[in-house]
Amino acid sequence: MALHRLTKIVMGVPNPDETAAYYTDFGLAPDNLDATPNAGHTFSTVDGGEQLQVVHNERRRLLQLGVGADDPDDLDRVAASLTDLEVPVERTERGIRAMDPGTGVIVLVEVADRYDQEPTPAPAYNSPGVNARTESRAPGVEREGVVRPRKLGHVVLGSTDQEFSQKFFQRGIGFKVSDTVPGLAAFMRCSTDHHNVLVQQAPVAFLHHTSWQVDDVDEVGRGATSMLEKDPDRHVWGLGRHHVGSNFFWYLKDPAGNFSEYYSDLDCIVDDALWTPGVWEGTRGLFNWGPPPPPSFLAPDDLAELMTGAHQPG
Repeated sequence: MALHRLTKIVMGVPNPDETAAYYTDFGLAPDNLDATPNAGHTFSTVDGGEQLQVVHNERRRLLQLGVGADDPDDLDRVAASLTDLEVPVERTERGIRAMDPGTGVIVLVEVADRYDQEPTPAPAYNSPGVNARTESRAPGVEREGVVRPRKLGHVVLGSTDQEFSQKFFQRGIGFKVSDTVPGLAAFMRCSTDHHNVLVQQAPVAFLHHTSWQVDDVDEVGRGATSMLEKDPDRHVWGLGRHHVGSNFFWYLKDPAGNFSEYYSDLDCIVDDALWTPGVWEGTRGLFNWGPPPPPSFLAPDDLAELMTGAHQPG
């Protein structure tokens, strides 16, 4: 696959300082503690380097999404495919830029290094008939310190034209569809991860959530527990396991209203010929087990406010 990962996102919020403090608590490493309003706050993951920038914007939204490609020939292919869709393309020093009109997000495709992730040691799990761990406690309960996300995994975007947004990412940028929820959403990938972008039909273009990989389900639980100890109102949904993508999840809410997800154990698609995209409806499109999603997860509390302000610049 010529495309291989998400590189960086730029998130616009009305309250950048407050939101930046949240993502510091979340475990992202701040790169510029003395950020100016114009520069915003930038954050790094363990394996992805700088992957989040939080800047001021009148309403919360995703402003830019970076996608990594292997070489300049990949950029030429993307530019030609977007032109075929009659999407304007801008050449930059780093790559090419184009805006998806359905989500309002500017996508920057640039040549970037692939991830070089140090493998997480597989934990020894005891199970019926198998005592893989004896005379010691489970490593997950002995861990201390802050949970640090390894990389940015995916973003979920609301689109006022889901059909075209899917064409934009699939036919234009070069994403592949892993699974779909009919008439609502498409799970798309630009890497071996099950999905890196999910575009769902919405009455207004907005950022639903960002998702950040951690080592395992213990880190999902530890990270969420630490966040909730500081502010229980951050809780949204979890702990649970998705059916589409198979990952463990826990969702929290930042001060601007965006959801952020800790996840682990996402499906991996290495050989496209061995993966059959599924069509999912009902609860399977949302989760396999765990508490049911709250109404605010399906329709964020500020959705009406976002719709009212959608005609405003920013």
